[in-house]
Amino acid sequence: MSSDQRPLRIGIVGAGIGGLTAALSLSDAGHSVTVIERRTGFSEVGAGIQISPNASRVLAALGVSAALRRAASEPPGVEIRALASGRRIGGVALGADAQAQFGAPYYVIHRADLQTLLLDALRGRPAIRLMMGRTVTDVAETISDAVVTAEGAAGPQALTFDLVVAADGLRSRLRAHLDAAPLRPGYAAAWRALVPIEAAPEALRGPATGLWLGRNRHVVHYPVRDGQLLNVVAVVPEAVGDEGWGRLGEPAVLRAQLRGCAGPLRDLLSLPDSWLVWSLADRAVARPLARGRIALIGDAAHPVLPYLAQGAALAIEDAAVLTRALADRADVPAALAAFSAERTGRLRRVQRAARGNGRTYHARGLVAFLRNAVMGRLGPHGMRDRYAWLYGWTPPA
Repeated sequence: MSSDQRPLRIGIVGAGIGGLTAALSLSDAGHSVTVIERRTGFSEVGAGIQISPNASRVLAALGVSAALRRAASEPPGVEIRALASGRRIGGVALGADAQAQFGAPYYVIHRADLQTLLLDALRGRPAIRLMMGRTVTDVAETISDAVVTAEGAAGPQALTFDLVVAADGLRSRLRAHLDAAPLRPGYAAAWRALVPIEAAPEALRGPATGLWLGRNRHVVHYPVRDGQLLNVVAVVPEAVGDEGWGRLGEPAVLRAQLRGCAGPLRDLLSLPDSWLVWSLADRAVARPLARGRIALIGDAAHPVLPYLAQGAALAIEDAAVLTRALADRADVPAALAAFSAERTGRLRRVQRAARGNGRTYHARGLVAFLRNAVMGRLGPHGMRDRYAWLYGWTPPA
């Protein structure tokens, strides 16, 4: 923040990964931040997420590197196999090689562990206020401020800010103030479970990420919680989605979807006695991402299908770019317009790449044959270098 700028009063709606990162980043820039969260507490719900170098370098700048290293794992690479036969298709080099190339590590971590370390950092910033058990139902703008209506146990409360950041997820209430693009069903569901590492098939207990590709479906697994648990995600077709944030899935349904898969993978998928299921959905990048005194970040602004593991990473990027835009311009509407202009192109590119990956992962016939040939020809380093444009991103100076 330049010497001629005053600290802003900023309200952030949502205490997910994007909202907490934005709170830390904006507070470190000298602003007064209030985070408003509808939940009354934080739980262990969720599973593993991937934090690629474009995001881990942002978190490092916020002073959480040591905590992140303790809580996360750094896989040496991705092993890609055919879902049905188990034959190796290719790989992606990560670990020390990726860190050397991109200047930041590639982590995998349990979502709750990342949220916990961000909350710990947040509690050490006296300029951040966390309001739990409040649901933001509306926001109104004036020339000089934005007023949110937050409903809690004591009734509605009006809170006035210079700027409101909507980090309230895929089904954001506040997005409608800027953009009316509808959600598009992904016609697939992600089934997630955690398996004790000692119970997993021995062949799947290593530190590498496993990626198994099949016709219209795939499976990913990697260790979390200091290697004590194996995070397993299976993406399978789904005709009709569900709007809830996670529901219980019947193990027999998933086993039927993945019958005929390779022996070690079949054994792994037979272990969980419960799964949490998320229906996938897509939506165009908001047009605009920000206007006036309202900004959208994370899934509220640009949900991205999980085929590139960039949902959390992009929300973390948003926080850094928004902070810089506000530092460069004293006028809030001008800063938000600059934020929207800077982010839109990259976000659209990542969305397109994720959709393309989904088609590639789930290909069949000749397309699958060509995919396998290309992966084999590129090799692990070539596969990683295809995403240098993504992982090599750095926040504005």
